[in-house]
Amino acid sequence: MAHDADLPQPMTFHAAPALSGTAAIPGDKSISHRSLMLSALAVGESRVEGLLEGEDVLATAAAMRAMGADIQHDADGTWRINGVGVGGLMQPATALDMGNSGTSTRLLMGLASSHGITATFIGDASLSKRPMGRVIDPLSQMGAEFTASPGGRLPLTLRGLCPAVPIEYRLPVASAQVKSAILLAGLNAPGITRVIEPVPTRDHSERMLRGFGADLSVDLETDGTRIISLTGEAELSPQHIIVPGDPSSAAFPVVAALLVPGSQVTIANVGLNPTRAGLFDLLREMGGSIDIINARDVGGEPVGDLVVTASALTGVEPDPARAPSMIDEYPVAFIAAALASGRSIFRGLEELRVKESDRISTMAEGLRLIGARVEELEDGLIIDGTGGDLLPGGGPIATKLDHRIAMSFAIAGLVSKTGVEIDDMRPVATSFPGFLSLFRSLGGVA
Repeated sequence: MAHDADLPQPMTFHAAPALSGTAAIPGDKSISHRSLMLSALAVGESRVEGLLEGEDVLATAAAMRAMGADIQHDADGTWRINGVGVGGLMQPATALDMGNSGTSTRLLMGLASSHGITATFIGDASLSKRPMGRVIDPLSQMGAEFTASPGGRLPLTLRGLCPAVPIEYRLPVASAQVKSAILLAGLNAPGITRVIEPVPTRDHSERMLRGFGADLSVDLETDGTRIISLTGEAELSPQHIIVPGDPSSAAFPVVAALLVPGSQVTIANVGLNPTRAGLFDLLREMGGSIDIINARDVGGEPVGDLVVTASALTGVEPDPARAPSMIDEYPVAFIAAALASGRSIFRGLEELRVKESDRISTMAEGLRLIGARVEELEDGLIIDGTGGDLLPGGGPIATKLDHRIAMSFAIAGLVSKTGVEIDDMRPVATSFPGFLSLFRSLGGVA
């Protein structure tokens, strides 16, 4: 008999009165993953506060434990990690279950590939559809061997090489995960590993590797190309990390507050790394009122509190070069565009077709279902907004087990006539376990 947890959790979100209050959002997922991995490679005890305790990050914690790190979770929410040192990862006794986490999989493949261990990676149905070839290619050049399922997918077994071979690798597609996998492999490769990045992507790995004591430099070419050089056989020192709030999670209350008339919401402790804050810039260009107060620097990352006031938005045509700085925020940006005045044209988003779902077609189908006017392109969407009028509503929206699709259409429900029904809210636990309680605390209706 199926457990309740195995059954879909459909839910309908309804038009809301003005939203107000202060929202505390979960810790940044990208920084949470990396803080566990690098702490596990440092010698000594690191402490991490504000870690996102969603399923994806817990999969990373379980994998690092399986490879020898001592990871404790204190009652006050602090995580204490005693690392094994670079080169010290141990052979895991069983397959590493990555759940739904593409970040865990790709980064841990990098980490394990320069250790003399064999590791098998498995994941859920959604993750097992996602191709890993663009990580396998550079890591194979560094000496690791892979036996993957057809199409370079999970389940996948990796045999690492120690010492690994340092390489110089030009990223064919902008990807922070591929860049990070190569740099993490380079930690245990003698010599200099270089990643050439024609289009800048989120730079949490570079900031945090430096913070842990790795010898890493970034050179900027005149054409904007970044050349990242890491000297291998690094020695990492333990750190005390306070994880800022995740801008990808902040995106949902920000868009909700902009769209619901009369709203004003403060979102505390948001990471404002420029390689991640593209959505906030875009929303401001659309006419959104988003003010930063209490700006500060925490562990090399810029942080601030956002004060968001309901605003009339105008359609926009963002530069495709901006895509890496807001790749995960496009689904909720599409909702904002659906309520704006005029036409928005989003291009250069091929990457969205290989996320947890094909986010271009999944969002297009859902938007049509609730009455938005949308045209699907090969690399994006054209959306004609309502000019602030409520969307008709409807559903059920097929989320395809994708947390960001589910949360984006929950926000759409707040500005709909008849409500928006979501087929399954369970996936939200991967990145934003407290989404529903936060949503209701601000005045959302579900």
